[in-house]
Amino acid sequence: MSEFQRVAGCGELADPGKMLVEVDGEMVALFHVGGEYFALDDVCTHDGGPLADGELADHTIACPRHGAKFDIRTGAALTMPAVRATRSHRVKIEDGGVWVALGGDDQPAEAGGAAAGGLSEDHVREMLKEVKDPELFVNVVDLGLIYGVTLEPAEGGKQQVSIDMTMTSPACPAGPQLIGDAKRVVGGHPDVAGVEVRIVMDPPWSPDRMTDDARDQLGIF
Repeated sequence: MSEFQRVAGCGELADPGKMLVEVDGEMVALFHVGGEYFALDDVCTHDGGPLADGELADHTIACPRHGAKFDIRTGAALTMPAVRATRSHRVKIEDGGVWVALGGDDQPAEAGGAAAGGLSEDHVREMLKEVKDPELFVNVVDLGLIYGVTLEPAEGGKQQVSIDMTMTSPACPAGPQLIGDAKRVVGGHPDVAGVEVRIVMDPPWSPDRMTDDARDQLGIF
């Protein structure tokens, strides 16, 4: 087990505040909130983003890349697109300094809000927001391209995911890329056994299916 190392003086970090420190050659995000100190790996489990660069709000840190949020007290992932906890570390105050030792007594294995209750249609739709039309730069969910998501039990407690997706036109040149990206993004979830994307052209897509966010991005009023 890692030994405690002094990483900062008690007066160095504002409350609330955060800073990047090094412990045993590993980069750790140190937080000071409500008179208490907390430490996490400086790694978003979604895509490796630096948590110490994110926005701190109460006991929540948001990854600056895609907005995944983590509980600084436990490392639990609170929102998509993160589905796994990041590692938390032991912290103590001694001799006027803040000391950190790598690893904790109880590490949460999965995301508190995203995976603990099992995979759901809402989780899949959140993941699909990472898939963007390469010409419009708007995600397929806000574009209204996702007609349906179904999940069926598979071996090992996992889920087989089927996605009904349409295209803005029957000859959409981005079709193969969108299908491949959807399979890659959803298939990367640890609870997914496989992904099937079915192209559905009835009813045909229309701009009315877009969300207000998509309309704002495209300048449609």
